[in-house]
Amino acid sequence: MKRIYNLKIFSIEVIAIAIALVFLVPFYYVIVNSLKPFAEILLNTSALPKELMWENYSNAFEKMNFGKVFLNSLIITVSSNIVIVVFCSMAAYMLVRTKGKLSTVLFFMFVAAMVIPFQSIMIPLVKFTGKIHLINSIPGLVFMYLGFGAGLSIFLYHGFIKGIPIELEEAAIIDGCSRFGVFWRIVFPLLKPITVTIIILNSLWIWNDFLLPLLVLQDASLRTIPLATFYFFGQFTKQWDLALAALVISILPLLILFFFLQKHIIKGITAGSIK
Repeated sequence: MKRIYNLKIFSIEVIAIAIALVFLVPFYYVIVNSLKPFAEILLNTSALPKELMWENYSNAFEKMNFGKVFLNSLIITVSSNIVIVVFCSMAAYMLVRTKGKLSTVLFFMFVAAMVIPFQSIMIPLVKFTGKIHLINSIPGLVFMYLGFGAGLSIFLYHGFIKGIPIELEEAAIIDGCSRFGVFWRIVFPLLKPITVTIIILNSLWIWNDFLLPLLVLQDASLRTIPLATFYFFGQFTKQWDLALAALVISILPLLILFFFLQKHIIKGITAGSIK
């Protein structure tokens, strides 16, 4: 019986490794082809490079003005995460602690908003934001990310806050703490696991987002990394060698962030779902 059990575990491990290798195939193609000259990429994309072309990285870094676009992406990602965490945590707290039909309806409206395809509201969004002068501005883009990220963030915060004992808040109120102080001094520090999870998930989305910045940021000086990478693909020419090198450069910051904080993703989502 034990032998059969060990055989099942071994089979599951083999299947898991095979699936992992399948998911790593795109990374292989990107990294390998980013080190080839353009002609060699066209000849055979799966072969290893005959000569390592590290110049692709320096050329891509220079042509995409990486310092500027990196700063733009960083400002947008950090600012969006700050406003999402601040507003969504407070909103979820009030929805949990304020009992009533209105709170329930509002919560389900936020959850339902997650299933609305962006393409269905894309044109009305651009027209409306143009009228209120949010087009071609980083604050306007951050405001839109708050709207699109609120559904999932409030959903995760909502599940986590329900597991926090209300007795902690009652004790703080008895000691003279205001409702605002109770949240920021008592509740919010306890939200660290789910806050880290929300920051990582939203960072992956915002950092790699292409369509919304393309619609909003029309000025070349406001381009993000995905937009700068896109301009390696012209109408008549496609600079695959530089574009792939740019992709590798752009994903490195997120990979570093993910490897350092990945344990908080599982911890936060698990805690929120159980509570």
